[in-house]
Amino acid sequence: MVKTVGITKAITNLNEAHAKFKLSQTLKSEFFTEWFEDLPELTDSEKASLNRLKSRYLYYAADGSITEGTVNIIMLSTLLELMGLCDPPFKIQSEQLVKIEIENSGEEELILEGFIDTLVVQNRLWVVLIESKRYGLSVMQALPQTLAYMMANPNLEMRLIFGMITTGEDYIFIKLNQQTHSYALSNKFTLSNPRENELYDVMQVMKRIVSLIVR
Repeated sequence: MVKTVGITKAITNLNEAHAKFKLSQTLKSEFFTEWFEDLPELTDSEKASLNRLKSRYLYYAADGSITEGTVNIIMLSTLLELMGLCDPPFKIQSEQLVKIEIENSGEEELILEGFIDTLVVQNRLWVVLIESKRYGLSVMQALPQTLAYMMANPNLEMRLIFGMITTGEDYIFIKLNQQTHSYALSNKFTLSNPRENELYDVMQVMKRIVSLIVR
């Protein structure tokens, strides 16, 4: 018998994600160096665009809660465009349905399904996963479901995959090894830093990841 359950209902916390997918987080810095080593320089034009994006976000945030749809319009779409992720060889897919089969130790077969808010693909392979959450929630609250979505990657030959979770204000990167079921996180980058524009860091990390994938 097959039972289908929504990902957000089946996986509500990190322990459940770890248990269902036999995942473990590694704290070894050498596992995920892409977020802090050999980062590319940004152009003055890129920095100006990112400064404008930060100012735009703070302008909207001053009114209080920002809906997910607004974050997608005012931040994500422009950020993806600046990163070159809207053009070949990449392709944006929004509201993409994913299904994951879970081995259930002889019990009924369990299939988890859910929708990814924004999915960037290259040649039908998942490259970057972006889940936009409502303003005021921590990016870490989206980590369990994001890990589940990343484990749904159908091409196991693509051993290492990357993800990014954002609320529009905060950003965190994930590196996942599907074969060893281990993952690591970057630092959290935030627009609440009054002294620096940490969107610079976000774009540098993204460009570094893209350079590894597109060769």
